[in-house]
Amino acid sequence: MRSFDLAPLYRATVGFDQIADLMDRLLTQDVSTTNYPPYNIEKLADGGWRISIAVAGFSSDELSAEVRENALIVTARKADDAAERKFLHRGIATRAFERRFHLADHVRVTGASHVDGMLHIDLVKEVPEALKPRRIEIAKAVPQDANLVEAKAVN
Repeated sequence: MRSFDLAPLYRATVGFDQIADLMDRLLTQDVSTTNYPPYNIEKLADGGWRISIAVAGFSSDELSAEVRENALIVTARKADDAAERKFLHRGIATRAFERRFHLADHVRVTGASHVDGMLHIDLVKEVPEALKPRRIEIAKAVPQDANLVEAKAVN
């Protein structure tokens, strides 16, 4: 049994709350969490990602994706099948699920599509202008002549 107390980390640091929260979330994650449905995360370009979730057997109406408090939450609930069917083998799992993905700051969901049994969710990192590095122009000093004396006219 592993149990770590991160309380001293919270008391001794300032501004690292997200790192401490991430470590706390990873360390307290339930070991019995399910791997259903399987998913891929791929990097498309600088600052762009795609999450692909295998959702065979679900229609677009039965899927839901929302962003709440820096978390992407994907849920699916299969509608009750009115027809009583008798399966000889049932290998396609269509059980309800909820999958959460923690998003970093300034990561925004740009779109989602449901194609060929795969739910694709596109993300991009958009850093605000105020946080982007900017170059500051340094003005050159004008050399002054040491022998020059300036005087104002009195009359």
